[in-house]
Amino acid sequence: MKNVLLIGLGRFGSHIAKQLHSLGHEIMAVDVNEERVNKILPFVTNAQIGDSTDAEFLESLGVGNYDICFVTIGDSFQNSLETTSLLKELGAKLVISRAERDVQEKFLLRNGADKVVYPEKQVAKWASIRYTDDHILDYMEVDSSHAIFEVEVPKEWIGKTVGELDIRKKYRINIIAVKNGREMNMTITPDTLLENHVSLLVLGEYKAIQKCFHI
Repeated sequence: MKNVLLIGLGRFGSHIAKQLHSLGHEIMAVDVNEERVNKILPFVTNAQIGDSTDAEFLESLGVGNYDICFVTIGDSFQNSLETTSLLKELGAKLVISRAERDVQEKFLLRNGADKVVYPEKQVAKWASIRYTDDHILDYMEVDSSHAIFEVEVPKEWIGKTVGELDIRKKYRINIIAVKNGREMNMTITPDTLLENHVSLLVLGEYKAIQKCFHI
């Protein structure tokens, strides 16, 4: 369980709060808008109405006591930038800030953000990969060159074992799980038989996965 400070309760910030709540984390939520604060109360441990560009207000929150500080202010990049910078000056351990454009990402990283999330860009990339091939069921980027794909089992693989296919040697791709509906088998051996109506979770370089599955 983490202690999280979440600043900015627009649509993105609210989604972050609800997800953190479902994962069992302790959340202090902050926004200048009273209505937003009231709406998020059922999903957070505590909440305050306040201006995050006010150093005294931020200091009163005990910034250094939080494991993670999220800055998800969406209506003013200036406020987001100032908040990010102040958090780091006040001893925040980890500051993760939201960007809406490439130039914002650069400024945030230069002014105290340890990590930057770029939701629109990240979702656009996911959607363009996920929905442009009928055989891709899901996709998650691991880093700039590696990814995990959920893919249908190619017809020519059905009835064969993982050992027979040997895609690790041929393509440097690892089958990390076989999924059948909601059931997932993560104990993959050379004898694991690939059947119809299952999907595979595979990990590898994006280019290798493209080549292997003709994406």
